Amino acid sequence: MKVYLGTLLSIFFVILLPNSFGQTFEEYGIKVETVADNLHIPWEIVFSPDGRIFFTERIGNLRVIENDQLNPEPIASFSVGGGEGGLLGIALDPNFKENHYLYLYQTYNELFSTFNKVVRYKESDNKLSEEKILVDKIPGASYHDGGRIKFGPDGKLYITTGDAGNYNLAQDLNSNAGKILRINSDGSIPQDNPFENSLVFSYGHRNPQGIDWEPNTGKLFESEHGPSGERGVAHDEINVIEKGKNYGWPDIIGDETKQGMVNPIFHSGDDTWAPSGISFYNNDKIPSWSGKLFVATLRGNHLKILDVDSNQNKIISQQNIFVNEFGRLRDVVSGPDGYVYLLTSNNDGRGSQSGNDDRILKISPISEYRNKFSDLSPLKQHHNGVQPNEILCKENLILVLKIDNSPACTSPETAQKLIERGWGILQ
Repeated sequence: MKVYLGTLLSIFFVILLPNSFGQTFEEYGIKVETVADNLHIPWEIVFSPDGRIFFTERIGNLRVIENDQLNPEPIASFSVGGGEGGLLGIALDPNFKENHYLYLYQTYNELFSTFNKVVRYKESDNKLSEEKILVDKIPGASYHDGGRIKFGPDGKLYITTGDAGNYNLAQDLNSNAGKILRINSDGSIPQDNPFENSLVFSYGHRNPQGIDWEPNTGKLFESEHGPSGERGVAHDEINVIEKGKNYGWPDIIGDETKQGMVNPIFHSGDDTWAPSGISFYNNDKIPSWSGKLFVATLRGNHLKILDVDSNQNKIISQQNIFVNEFGRLRDVVSGPDGYVYLLTSNNDGRGSQSGNDDRILKISPISEYRNKFSDLSPLKQHHNGVQPNEILCKENLILVLKIDNSPACTSPETAQKLIERGWGILQ
């Protein structure tokens, strides 16, 4: 409970406690903490079996978090193309523990052209070696550049590519643009791909941005940017991807139909979300979220939670959380620890920077946070990284922030005396 003590104290409160990202959301039963900040357009994040967290920054940096600390220097820095291109997707081999293979989607310029490539490296002690280009000359551009890469349950690597601003390429099976590609981990073509001697798994995509598999059925879901501005509508999409199917761009959008083309199971209509990374939450640490599909949105400035009926390929319900709370969201991943991780994208030229953007955020249950800190004194909680205004007090005590910003848990009578003398503020 907050008690407002007049204009002067309200101003003092704002100055004393700047906006913090270690905050609780009681309505969802969750706490959001900052894992890393002051980042340069983080794009995709993956978790290694040894506990390290790797992520890309679009400007060309591959970075790592280990022992809960962001390494100050990148593992590697690449010269990359600009616009929506850059150092984008990252994936770790399913057998990373044994082979330490790491995969990157990179945009590069060649004379007057822009291309993308998928490259495999061997990682050791936070260093890369043994570069091997698996797919090259994927059409690229400043817009519609795709870039998400993930291994599926079948052990194959899936790659999303944009139409590179040339709509017709999405329907051209001789082009790798506007597609979802599927390769073996060594770059070869899987024998069961739908088109002979082709990497193409599905086509007719405008700018696919997120892919993930529903845990119970193994179905592949995809998020895709619609044509806002080009045809006067948005129609951002959620699709269920099937082998060899045509998803319609640029011939159909939204609920339009054409023989041989597949409609999205869900679209935004005239609204624009600009959906990016997606992830199914398959854990019981936050029971109300189990089985839900999470969608990070850029233009929408929120995290979308979709309840999916996989048997009928329908979205039963949707919920938007963190609306305008953290700005543009580039990626969402359900971590192996049962927490949800978000990447903000407020420094990409289309957002509004706030504080120490960009950030990696971690979502965990409040109950876990409370169990961890509730028995500690206020100062010990603070020394363990709990923000002053998030300190937990024992029953019948209330939180007061002293004039030096140190937290204290006191009786209501003592709190009132501190406030009356100007020595504290009631939180």
